[in-house]
Amino acid sequence: MGGTIVIVGGTGGIGAALARRLAADGKRLHLVARDEARLIGLAEALDAGWSSADVTDPAELATALGGVAGPVAGLAYAVGSINLKPLPRLSAEEMLADFRLNALGAALAVQAALPGLKATETGAAILLYSSVAAGRGFPNHASVALAKGAVEGLTRSLAAELAPRIRVNCLAPSLVRTDLARPLTGNQQMAEAIARQHPLQRLGEAEDLAGLGALLLSPESAWITGQVIGVDGGRAALAGRA
Repeated sequence: MGGTIVIVGGTGGIGAALARRLAADGKRLHLVARDEARLIGLAEALDAGWSSADVTDPAELATALGGVAGPVAGLAYAVGSINLKPLPRLSAEEMLADFRLNALGAALAVQAALPGLKATETGAAILLYSSVAAGRGFPNHASVALAKGAVEGLTRSLAAELAPRIRVNCLAPSLVRTDLARPLTGNQQMAEAIARQHPLQRLGEAEDLAGLGALLLSPESAWITGQVIGVDGGRAALAGRA
């Protein structure tokens, strides 16, 4: 599969881990993120192209993705939020912000990258990110589930629409140790309690998602599309320990 792999959210923990894995596999990368200092540092370390953009700004996102030269072999939208509040404390503005960041941003990223994806002769792949909370009910996760449930629906819709030339899949992780999750994982007692809720008895690391993400963006997964795959320590399917 020739062409560039674009990672939107490429400086976040999950996006950066995916970028490092793909770079180690010799893939040509283009990273898109808002934090320009971190973006330039990682891009230089990985010999990758880069564009600075705020994914909540449709014009900036379209410019960043439209400026990627040549065919786009893969697109990963590794952007997310963790806004945990009971429904009575959630404002309409907060819920809309989570939806725009997670779901609308993913749709707009695909829309902007579509000409490059269609230009890839051997077919291209798209990778989106959901959450275990979209498929399993957790208290205080209404806004997260609202946004990520939309991502899962988007995954299946685009997989049908863009087949057979472009494959679309989604990873649904449980809690992963990243800067975004630090309010939860930074407290050791809380982190240990959440870890015990997973059958594998630990929290995720960004690298736990990188291998499967790289696979889904590669020709080795050429007969996989429309799937939402849990990378969650067994939390969605199995009972954890008390």
